[in-house]
Amino acid sequence: MDNSNIYLPNLMLIEKITQEAPGVKTFRLKFKDEEAGNNFEFKAGQFGEYSAFGEGESTFCIASSPTRKGYIECTFRETGKVTSALAKLEEGQTMGFRGPFGNTFPMDEWKGKNLLFIAGGIALPPMRCVIWNALDTRENFGDISILYGAKSVADLVYKHELKEWEERPDVRLVTTVDPGGETSDWKGEVGFVPSVLEKMNPSPENTVAIVCGPPIMIKFTFPVLEKLGFTDENIYTTLENRMKCGVGKCGRCNVGSQYVCKDGPVFSKVELEALPAEY
Repeated sequence: MDNSNIYLPNLMLIEKITQEAPGVKTFRLKFKDEEAGNNFEFKAGQFGEYSAFGEGESTFCIASSPTRKGYIECTFRETGKVTSALAKLEEGQTMGFRGPFGNTFPMDEWKGKNLLFIAGGIALPPMRCVIWNALDTRENFGDISILYGAKSVADLVYKHELKEWEERPDVRLVTTVDPGGETSDWKGEVGFVPSVLEKMNPSPENTVAIVCGPPIMIKFTFPVLEKLGFTDENIYTTLENRMKCGVGKCGRCNVGSQYVCKDGPVFSKVELEALPAEY
């Protein structure tokens, strides 16, 4: 494929569709152009533009790990015109993909460190990429802990993978649902992510915390991490909202001097603190 036009999408075959939760699907995509697929590389944290032809593009992270070759995966919630059009597509049909865009999680810098993943709701997909990246190169990291919360049991995504992580002896997984979201057979925690994090009481010693979720969750999780002794340098997040073109041209994701699509979407808390207060 001619890569000179950054706006020209790759044609992708939808190999598999998984219904994760109400209104949430995961697509496994394969490049129709075999050479493009073989040459495609990305790193944990990067995102793409996914298109339903005739309807437009939508931005989500690449939810699969760069350690898994031959396909990419994206997970999205049906919320608007484009995601509704994507949700109507079926296995065997074709859609578009542009990418990868954005910066990455500094996995090399984290070698030898403990990793603490904290995710809320539909924000697990950007984390899933990093989690599998870390698990597929398990020897590079110390303890790996995952805290994941959703509104209800039905809203938990990647249920089969949560079970897999729970059964692994080299991972500590804690799942929680909001009060009222539990079922009679729910065995996880009941409570909001920040309070469950405080209860977990993870050690900040040689540990990086990666946080992703709704803004309100992030807002109340950061102070808990600070209280536990985590420094701003060891707290990371990924910002996915507002992005449109993916290459810093449209200005929609501009915050102060930064463009989330080019300078992010991955930011350390140190970098976040430098952004304008209204962000």
